[in-house]
Amino acid sequence: MTERTILITGATSGLGYGLARALSTSPGRLILHGRDRGKLEEFRTDLAGAAAIIDTVHADLADLSQVRGLARQVADMADHLSVLVNNAGIGKGATGRREVSADGNELRLAVNHLAPFALSLDLLPLLRAGAPSRIVHVASGAQQPIDRTDLQLEQGYTGSRAYAQSKLAMITCGFVLAQRLPAEQVTVNSLHPATLMPTRMVKEGYGHIVDDLATGVAATQRLIEADDVAGVTGAYFSGTEPTRALSQAYDDDFQRWLWRVSAQLTGADL
Repeated sequence: MTERTILITGATSGLGYGLARALSTSPGRLILHGRDRGKLEEFRTDLAGAAAIIDTVHADLADLSQVRGLARQVADMADHLSVLVNNAGIGKGATGRREVSADGNELRLAVNHLAPFALSLDLLPLLRAGAPSRIVHVASGAQQPIDRTDLQLEQGYTGSRAYAQSKLAMITCGFVLAQRLPAEQVTVNSLHPATLMPTRMVKEGYGHIVDDLATGVAATQRLIEADDVAGVTGAYFSGTEPTRALSQAYDDDFQRWLWRVSAQLTGADL
């Protein structure tokens, strides 16, 4: 049997951290991504003795050149991937100030959508080699419609709107990718893992919590390894239950437009 190999982005805190801990108790290989080398090494040390083999990769997902570099790092250390968990993201922020990425894209769009879009496509050869494999997008129930004339939110910016639109974009292109890949090869699903978990993102933006971290970890872990979702693709879940995303995500014309623009902005495509 092929060794199970899972890449988790944003693994040094919050949901990614909890998920990595949960998955480390099973045999296989975990490749943990973070943007802080020190935190990565601390986590690797903390997981010494785990059943899983632990590797780490470093990149700032606000820089597309580093996203491509991350894909190359993973390809250098693994000949296949069983699961890609696109978990890394940034919330609405505390200041309400519009920020841009290293490439000039609105920051939340860049990190929450464009980075996982490019990373997923760059890693498709490894995912195909690990078939049947899975891509899991950690999205959000916070979704807002996107104005095609202002994808970068140069007008009427708020952190909440930027975050919600970036998550809608992630879900929408996840639907398109699922349509383009045979389910027996690679499945692509998105989820809202839980509501306002005790993470830095939530504390910074909201100051209170609703669900515990274990709830989000369990929901995400189910999409990673549960038999009852094997072969399920192009779905959106709230926790463990299939549900509907915002209606715009299902619009064929919008899907084509957003995929085309995302490909143009990242230089990535099938």
